[in-house]
Amino acid sequence: MRFPRLPCALLSALFLIANAPAPDYPATRRLDLVERPFGEAVADPYRWLENDVRADPEVAAWVSRENALTQSYLATLPAREWFADRIRHLTDHERFSLPKKAGGRYFYLRNTGLQNQSQLWVQRGLHGAPRLLLDPNAWSTDGATALDADLWQPSRSGRWLAYGVQDGGSDWRTLRFCDARSSRVLPDALRWANDTQLAWVGDEGVLYSHYPAPPPGREFQAPAFGKAVWFHRPGTPQSADELVYATPDHPDWGHVARVTGDGRFAVITTAIGTDARYEIHVVDLAARVLRGWRARPLVSGFTGDWKLVDAIGTRLWFVTNWQAPRYRLVAVDLAAPEPHWQDVVPQGAATLQQAAIVGRRLVLTTLRNAASHALIVDLDGRHPQELLLNEFGTASGFRGRPGDPETFFAYAGFTRPPGIYRYDVRNGRVTPFATPRLGFDPADYRVEQVFYPSKDGTRVPMFLVRRRDIADAHRAVPTLLYGYGGFDIALTPGFVPARMAWLQAGGAFALANLRGGGEFGREWHDAGRLANKQNVFDDFIAAGEWLTANGVTPRGGLAIQGGSNGGLLVGAVVNQRPDLFAAANPQVGVMDMLRFDRFTVGRGWVDDYGHPDVAADWKVLRAYSPYHNIAGGRDYPAILVTTADTDDRVVPGHSFKYAAALQAADIGPRPHLIRVETRAGHGAGKPTDKTIAESADILAFLARWTGLEPRAGAMAAR
Repeated sequence: MRFPRLPCALLSALFLIANAPAPDYPATRRLDLVERPFGEAVADPYRWLENDVRADPEVAAWVSRENALTQSYLATLPAREWFADRIRHLTDHERFSLPKKAGGRYFYLRNTGLQNQSQLWVQRGLHGAPRLLLDPNAWSTDGATALDADLWQPSRSGRWLAYGVQDGGSDWRTLRFCDARSSRVLPDALRWANDTQLAWVGDEGVLYSHYPAPPPGREFQAPAFGKAVWFHRPGTPQSADELVYATPDHPDWGHVARVTGDGRFAVITTAIGTDARYEIHVVDLAARVLRGWRARPLVSGFTGDWKLVDAIGTRLWFVTNWQAPRYRLVAVDLAAPEPHWQDVVPQGAATLQQAAIVGRRLVLTTLRNAASHALIVDLDGRHPQELLLNEFGTASGFRGRPGDPETFFAYAGFTRPPGIYRYDVRNGRVTPFATPRLGFDPADYRVEQVFYPSKDGTRVPMFLVRRRDIADAHRAVPTLLYGYGGFDIALTPGFVPARMAWLQAGGAFALANLRGGGEFGREWHDAGRLANKQNVFDDFIAAGEWLTANGVTPRGGLAIQGGSNGGLLVGAVVNQRPDLFAAANPQVGVMDMLRFDRFTVGRGWVDDYGHPDVAADWKVLRAYSPYHNIAGGRDYPAILVTTADTDDRVVPGHSFKYAAALQAADIGPRPHLIRVETRAGHGAGKPTDKTIAESADILAFLARWTGLEPRAGAMAAR
């Protein structure tokens, strides 16, 4: 039998594995802590690493020692600077957000390329002169104080702007206000907002959500309860805000508010976890003077997902998966004596993601095999017209108001950075609003979609991206496989500079659309959560086996990566199939499945994971928890764990404990390191320079252990 020739770098990596000793890891104190939940002994020797790194000197010292070891190792990697230069080059292009229109003005974010934080600009009309309104780069010396890219909103006339400030990567937001005419920032500072929306009631004030202040010293770890909707008038202190909606008898319920485009109704959505099951209440703002903030129930019982589209008069439209696992569009008339839900667009073969009323038409965004499609219909769902988009891309946006003749959308793909486009609903014309200049030719790359069988025979889609010359030659090259598989979240094509750098270095990139995600509606999600969570790991393992068996990657050339729930995925599959992977990067992962519900918003994750205090759920969680299932006596892949000190969504203690357990286990000579970023969190708001440095470190590490030689395999930049 003839075997394929292995690249020299891969042969070198294999030689290192056989001959190099394991790194000399810093000593980590072990506790003699054993608990017996449901009668089974479970050791937790590194629980002390759950303590807040910013408050516990011993944890801080451990992180300092680990970072020193990791940085000394990364400094030896020859590809580190190559990847840093390439990612910097691929990041250095103008980027825009979707514009928001108010009072004839257009507000949008803009980054010239390498600015640590995007600035907020405003212009009058489509062709007006842009004016800088907010520059977050001046807010801190280290670039780690950010304007939340998803949390800013002009008032209806465009006079005021409300926006969220994020410091050091934390999920907590401080809401601020400025006069959009003069750029004067008001003294208002609204604290303890997290996962909120901003909904203006005319120019009078804004509806927003916040939690009670957490206990002192526990701001980044304490479980969060009591999220309520409040009303704030610009120029007044937070103590003067009016309570709009709360459920003190159910402190685990959280509430957010939106205002319809005509300003008539406030629609309050109530959630009880991460699952898309909501209650809906409606406040008639026209009657507020007489009735106050009286909220009328519209949807009760947490029956499903209800996404407000908009309203015209007393008629409201929603996208829902109630009695439709792939979603449908419905409408209800609040003026009717007994409101009755009417189908506008029934459930179809594709998953309906969102809808917006623009002018007198509805713009629908659907997901077919994890790629975006857009459809324009009348308000009664008739006369469909498809908006043609390039294959294998992601469309987002399409915000608008009834009577408005235009909407904007962003469109991106694996080899195309996001461009912003204007759609005129009157004539169907699409014109560019802001598109980036590229330093490469997308035609040099091939994007394919394959379907592979999982362990139980389920067909799972996967995107595969390679340089065209590599794909045409059917060359097996080091491959980076990415996955998530949870929380009804769909992974769709998008541009990431680090992934493009990997491709330009001569590697392949694969994105697997695992069960547990939202690519095919509720049934796909249900097939990968709770007692079905093992399906997600089987899907990911099957993706790696397919890539190897079909000659995409050589044996010993496969790296895996995932973040948050995807970090859990990477940790679980490494434990189950360490032989399949050469290198792994679990990012900000949920690694202790027996204690995740004890910190910040982790209690909400029981919708996907189950309850650690319920025997049947605990048994499932114990079976795959990455921290508890590291098995000695087998060679593990090289692992670089990445997290950040201010991550208050998945607290860094998950990664600290997991890394300590890896380093203590007899799992072979490959390095098992942890990289802890400072003044950063779960991901959002991270300065550009930190993102480039972290990405270069990760890719250099994965390249070293998969045999990817960037200088030898790179395509010349155009």
